[in-house]
Amino acid sequence: MRPTSGKTRETLFNWLQFDINGKTILDPFTGTGALGIEAISRGAEKVYFIEKNFKVYNILKSNLKILDSSQYKLVNQDSLIYLEKENLKPFDIVFLDPPFNQGLLPSILTLLSKKKIINSKSKIYVESEYALTLEFLSSNIMYKCKIDKQKKSGNVYYCLISLEDL
Repeated sequence: MRPTSGKTRETLFNWLQFDINGKTILDPFTGTGALGIEAISRGAEKVYFIEKNFKVYNILKSNLKILDSSQYKLVNQDSLIYLEKENLKPFDIVFLDPPFNQGLLPSILTLLSKKKIINSKSKIYVESEYALTLEFLSSNIMYKCKIDKQKKSGNVYYCLISLEDL
Protein backbone atom coordinates (compact mmCIF):
# COMPACT_ATOMS: atom_id res chain seq x y z
CA MET A 1 0.00 0.00 0.00
CA ARG A 2 1.24 3.46 -0.91
CA PRO A 3 -0.79 6.17 0.87
CA THR A 4 -1.26 9.51 -0.86
CA SER A 5 1.36 11.89 0.55
CA GLY A 6 0.24 14.86 2.61
CA LYS A 7 1.59 17.27 -0.01
CA THR A 8 -0.25 15.49 -2.84
CA ARG A 9 -3.46 15.36 -0.77
CA GLU A 10 -3.19 19.09 -0.05
CA THR A 11 -2.79 19.80 -3.79
CA LEU A 12 -5.79 17.62 -4.63
CA PHE A 13 -8.05 19.40 -2.15
CA ASN A 14 -6.83 22.79 -3.36
CA TRP A 15 -7.89 21.69 -6.85
CA LEU A 16 -11.27 20.49 -5.58
CA GLN A 17 -11.92 23.08 -2.86
CA PHE A 18 -15.12 24.40 -4.49
CA ASP A 19 -16.29 21.01 -5.79
CA ILE A 20 -16.54 18.89 -2.61
CA ASN A 21 -19.42 20.29 -0.59
CA GLY A 22 -22.62 18.22 -0.91
CA LYS A 23 -21.06 15.80 -3.39
CA THR A 24 -21.04 12.00 -3.53
CA ILE A 25 -17.62 10.41 -3.81
CA LEU A 26 -16.37 6.95 -4.73
CA ASP A 27 -13.02 5.69 -3.42
CA PRO A 28 -12.69 2.16 -4.84
CA PHE A 29 -9.10 1.54 -3.66
CA THR A 30 -9.49 3.13 -0.25
CA GLY A 31 -6.40 2.03 1.65
CA THR A 32 -6.05 4.32 4.66
CA GLY A 33 -9.21 6.22 3.73
CA ALA A 34 -7.38 9.56 4.02
CA LEU A 35 -8.84 11.03 0.83
CA GLY A 36 -12.44 10.13 1.66
CA ILE A 37 -12.16 11.21 5.29
CA GLU A 38 -10.71 14.54 4.17
CA ALA A 39 -13.58 14.92 1.68
CA ILE A 40 -16.16 14.31 4.44
CA SER A 41 -14.41 16.88 6.64
CA ARG A 42 -14.79 19.34 3.76
CA GLY A 43 -18.54 18.76 3.41
CA ALA A 44 -18.94 15.81 1.04
CA GLU A 45 -22.44 14.37 1.37
CA LYS A 46 -21.40 10.73 1.22
CA VAL A 47 -18.26 8.72 0.47
CA TYR A 48 -18.24 5.09 -0.67
CA PHE A 49 -15.07 3.45 0.67
CA ILE A 50 -14.19 0.11 -0.97
CA GLU A 51 -11.21 -1.82 0.44
CA LYS A 52 -10.60 -5.49 -0.29
CA ASN A 53 -7.79 -6.11 2.22
CA PHE A 54 -9.59 -7.32 5.36
CA LYS A 55 -6.94 -6.10 7.79
CA VAL A 56 -6.90 -2.61 6.23
CA TYR A 57 -10.72 -2.64 6.09
CA ASN A 58 -10.93 -3.35 9.84
CA ILE A 59 -8.57 -0.49 10.69
CA LEU A 60 -10.63 1.80 8.48
CA LYS A 61 -13.86 0.58 10.07
CA SER A 62 -12.47 1.51 13.47
CA ASN A 63 -11.26 4.93 12.22
CA LEU A 64 -14.63 5.75 10.62
CA LYS A 65 -16.51 5.28 13.90
CA ILE A 66 -15.87 8.96 14.68
CA LEU A 67 -18.05 9.93 11.69
CA ASP A 68 -21.82 9.87 11.30
CA SER A 69 -22.59 6.58 9.54
CA SER A 70 -24.89 8.39 7.06
CA GLN A 71 -21.76 10.10 5.67
CA TYR A 72 -20.17 6.95 4.32
CA LYS A 73 -20.57 3.38 3.15
CA LEU A 74 -17.69 0.99 3.82
CA VAL A 75 -17.39 -2.16 1.71
CA ASN A 76 -14.90 -5.02 2.18
CA GLN A 77 -14.68 -6.45 -1.33
CA ASP A 78 -12.72 -6.27 -4.57
CA SER A 79 -13.88 -2.97 -6.10
CA LEU A 80 -14.16 -4.35 -9.64
CA ILE A 81 -16.45 -7.16 -8.45
CA TYR A 82 -18.52 -4.88 -6.21
CA LEU A 83 -18.99 -2.15 -8.81
CA GLU A 84 -19.82 -4.69 -11.53
CA LYS A 85 -22.74 -6.14 -9.54
CA GLU A 86 -24.12 -2.99 -7.88
CA ASN A 87 -26.41 -0.51 -9.59
CA LEU A 88 -25.07 2.80 -8.35
CA LYS A 89 -26.00 6.31 -9.38
CA PRO A 90 -23.19 8.32 -10.96
CA PHE A 91 -20.75 9.81 -8.48
CA ASP A 92 -19.73 13.46 -8.55
CA ILE A 93 -16.09 12.67 -7.78
CA VAL A 94 -14.08 9.45 -8.02
CA PHE A 95 -10.72 8.98 -6.30
CA LEU A 96 -8.66 6.38 -8.19
CA ASP A 97 -5.47 5.32 -6.49
CA PRO A 98 -5.17 1.64 -7.47
CA PRO A 99 -2.15 -0.48 -6.54
CA PHE A 100 0.59 0.20 -9.06
CA ASN A 101 1.85 -2.24 -11.70
CA GLN A 102 -1.29 -4.40 -11.66
CA GLY A 103 -3.02 -2.96 -14.74
CA LEU A 104 -6.08 -1.94 -12.72
CA LEU A 105 -6.49 1.59 -14.06
CA PRO A 106 -7.83 0.70 -17.54
CA SER A 107 -10.16 -1.92 -16.00
CA ILE A 108 -11.66 0.42 -13.39
CA LEU A 109 -12.05 3.32 -15.85
CA THR A 110 -13.82 1.09 -18.37
CA LEU A 111 -16.10 -0.33 -15.67
CA LEU A 112 -17.00 3.10 -14.27
CA SER A 113 -17.91 4.25 -17.76
CA LYS A 114 -19.75 1.10 -18.87
CA LYS A 115 -21.84 0.86 -15.68
CA LYS A 116 -22.59 4.62 -15.76
CA ILE A 117 -21.00 5.09 -12.32
CA ILE A 118 -19.62 8.32 -13.80
CA ASN A 119 -21.33 10.84 -16.05
CA SER A 120 -20.50 14.05 -17.90
CA LYS A 121 -20.55 16.02 -14.63
CA SER A 122 -18.14 13.70 -12.80
CA LYS A 123 -14.56 14.54 -11.91
CA ILE A 124 -11.95 11.81 -11.56
CA TYR A 125 -8.76 12.10 -9.55
CA VAL A 126 -6.10 9.55 -10.54
CA GLU A 127 -2.78 8.53 -9.02
CA SER A 128 -0.70 6.28 -11.24
CA GLU A 129 2.82 5.18 -12.01
CA TYR A 130 2.65 6.82 -15.46
CA ALA A 131 1.48 10.13 -16.91
CA LEU A 132 -2.06 9.97 -18.27
CA THR A 133 -2.77 11.05 -21.81
CA LEU A 134 -6.06 12.00 -23.47
CA GLU A 135 -5.53 9.05 -25.83
CA PHE A 136 -5.33 6.63 -22.88
CA LEU A 137 -8.38 8.16 -21.21
CA SER A 138 -10.52 8.21 -24.34
CA SER A 139 -9.73 4.54 -25.00
CA ASN A 140 -11.10 3.63 -21.53
CA ILE A 141 -13.86 6.19 -20.87
CA MET A 142 -16.99 6.79 -22.97
CA TYR A 143 -16.93 10.56 -22.39
CA LYS A 144 -14.87 13.40 -23.71
CA CYS A 145 -12.07 13.80 -21.17
CA LYS A 146 -10.19 16.91 -20.18
CA ILE A 147 -7.06 16.75 -18.03
CA ASP A 148 -7.62 19.78 -15.79
CA LYS A 149 -4.40 19.41 -13.80
CA GLN A 150 -1.51 16.96 -13.80
CA LYS A 151 1.59 16.84 -11.61
CA LYS A 152 4.32 14.44 -10.59
CA SER A 153 5.67 13.88 -7.10
CA GLY A 154 8.53 11.39 -6.84
CA ASN A 155 7.47 8.44 -8.98
CA VAL A 156 3.73 9.18 -8.66
CA TYR A 157 1.75 11.02 -11.32
CA TYR A 158 -1.50 12.55 -10.19
CA CYS A 159 -4.15 14.33 -12.15
CA LEU A 160 -7.69 15.66 -12.12
CA ILE A 161 -9.94 14.85 -15.05
CA SER A 162 -13.28 16.35 -15.94
CA LEU A 163 -15.76 14.74 -18.33
CA GLU A 164 -18.16 15.99 -20.96
CA ASP A 165 -20.67 14.30 -23.25
CA LEU A 166 -19.19 13.30 -26.59
